Amino acid sequence: MILQLEPNLTEAQRKAILEQISAVKYKTTPVKTQYGDYLIGIGKGDFDIRRLGHLPGIKDIHVVSDTYMLVSRKWKVAPTVIDLGDGVTVGEGSLAIMSGPCSIETEAQIEGMVAHLKENHVRIMRGGVFKPRSSPYAFRGLGIEGLKLFHRICRQNGIKIITEVMQVSQVDEMLPYVDVFQVGARNTQNFNLLDALGKVDKPVLIKRGLSGTIDELLQSAEYVFSGGNERIMLCERGIRTYETASRNTLDLNAVPILKEKSHLPVVVDPSHGIGIRDFIEPMALAAVMAGADGVIYEAHATPEEAASDGAQTLNFPESAELIRKLRLAYQLRKGW
Repeated sequence: MILQLEPNLTEAQRKAILEQISAVKYKTTPVKTQYGDYLIGIGKGDFDIRRLGHLPGIKDIHVVSDTYMLVSRKWKVAPTVIDLGDGVTVGEGSLAIMSGPCSIETEAQIEGMVAHLKENHVRIMRGGVFKPRSSPYAFRGLGIEGLKLFHRICRQNGIKIITEVMQVSQVDEMLPYVDVFQVGARNTQNFNLLDALGKVDKPVLIKRGLSGTIDELLQSAEYVFSGGNERIMLCERGIRTYETASRNTLDLNAVPILKEKSHLPVVVDPSHGIGIRDFIEPMALAAVMAGADGVIYEAHATPEEAASDGAQTLNFPESAELIRKLRLAYQLRKGW
């Protein structure tokens, strides 16, 4: 059960509401976000919700059977649109394109990527400065100094930044320099990190875990929402299966299922999903036709020389062609 509270709720009204909830043997958890004040009620008994709905201070009441209540579409039918500022949005009504290298490497690399994005009218650049790598000897990113460089160049050119945060201690130092925090597949169930991201007023993109279910992804989003941050995006990036012909199995079934289950925007990462450069384009286009609100993929001026993930990274001509086709596919979808 979700109770939306009026913004001018008095302490006396809150006390009366809590007493009535206790009387029907429900336990409550308060959730206050940048947009609303809620009470989450957990209990087993059936009761007439009109017993609560008429109380002063209650804006609305919703009975939600999902364990991920706040991110469920069962109470919030209108889709959430994430506003990044300066006319850049992610959500229903537009197709967000996010592109950039796996790893931020040099100033020249950032400038070249920014020029490519501007030429193709893309407003969001992805790039990692803290890199979780399977091998401890692989390139693990430039760290906070690389992020500051990344931020400075993108700000000068009107480009928004999405980059991965790996641990709680990085959140505060990264906060001034990011537009979207990315939670990688290895951290999808790092609940301490999700709690910390619930306390910031910056959008968060949560990638599906390597072997995570759709419901587990939604539960991870619930952690962030219940912590106080409603600005969340869900990302399908492929799951680990018995198949070895591709890096992962990109589960495009997840796109319409997530759109039905949740009001949050859904983004697809075909680069990690299939991991083969030649097949990024068809999978990205399929994601759009499946209903994705955005596509995030890897691009680099010279993928063969990239510090990481070169085998799944598009060069600039390939990237420009994909951007063109993504927009055509989205227009086709809109016309149905």
